[in-house]
Amino acid sequence: MNKLRVGIIGCGGIANGKHMPAIKKVGLADMVAFCDIVEERAQKAAKEFGAEDAKVFTDYTELLKEDLDAVYVCTPNRSHATISVAALHAGKNVMCEKPMALNYEEACTMVQAAKETGKILTIGYQNRYRSDSLYLKQECEDGALGEVYYAKAKAIRRRAVPTWGVFLNEYEQGGGPLIDIGTHALDLTLWTMNNYKPKYAVGTVYHKLNQDQDQGNAFGPWNPEDFSVEDSAFGFVVMENGATITLEASWALNTLDVLEAKTVLCGTKAGADMQDGLRINGVKHNRQYVTKPDLNAGGVAFYAGKDSSPEGIEQSVFLNAVMGNGELTVLPEQAAVVTRILDAIYESAKTGKPVYFE
Repeated sequence: MNKLRVGIIGCGGIANGKHMPAIKKVGLADMVAFCDIVEERAQKAAKEFGAEDAKVFTDYTELLKEDLDAVYVCTPNRSHATISVAALHAGKNVMCEKPMALNYEEACTMVQAAKETGKILTIGYQNRYRSDSLYLKQECEDGALGEVYYAKAKAIRRRAVPTWGVFLNEYEQGGGPLIDIGTHALDLTLWTMNNYKPKYAVGTVYHKLNQDQDQGNAFGPWNPEDFSVEDSAFGFVVMENGATITLEASWALNTLDVLEAKTVLCGTKAGADMQDGLRINGVKHNRQYVTKPDLNAGGVAFYAGKDSSPEGIEQSVFLNAVMGNGELTVLPEQAAVVTRILDAIYESAKTGKPVYFE
């Protein structure tokens, strides 16, 4: 089997920490083109992960002229839509890192470009491929929880503000923890519920701790002068069918209730949370019960391969879809709804009013 030829646009933290190692381990593609505005980063990535004939670029438009089956967009949030749309129209399949875009309007341009070109577009929501997530999704599809009418999307860190890259730069990122880690929790919640029809959203955004000098930060001290994004954000979303979702996202919050990229679901037959592993709760024979599936044994046969980590499964699903061997798990239309809700929470926080979806 001939390997796919892929290019990496943006050779920073997420490319080095997630995508490139997983692509290499899965073994379905050769990385033959690398682009970064800092040439040394692209050169380093090419040396460590690239094929022998790998090329290095500082302009992504030049990379897109190469003979590539797919490209990975691993740049700051501001350029996700621009680069993804250009790549799709250049005939490349695209894996774009989360969040899909800065706002819903940009996300829609990406969905439209994928439809117009017939190329594959997916977004990097690898938390769907965790064993607890996959098991919970199957429970929901089997109807074990009944109608899920209340959910919590949780992305709370006590003091873990990312101090590298451009995470603290509102212009480049469009926001802080809400758009960074809140996006994972919301995606996981909508996906397990299989509910992508929001009615309205209310949100609050806080800049309460970003000027602290006494920080106790897990990733080392941040510079308050650079911290232009929120430190916490909270949303309340009502869906068209009446279901309610609360979203909590923070990099710095004085709390011990710390959970990241997790969901809580409450249904008419049973509930589920990820507080201490995956727990299913309900009532049977007039008795309350809590069960914890053993997620260390067995697994989903389709995902058996060289790398069964969430990052590895993410690559296997995308690259197999590019080869015509299977379907995407993360659809661009789904990711666009995530962005639409995040966009509305930010807007509601600015105006102090609910944002209704048409």
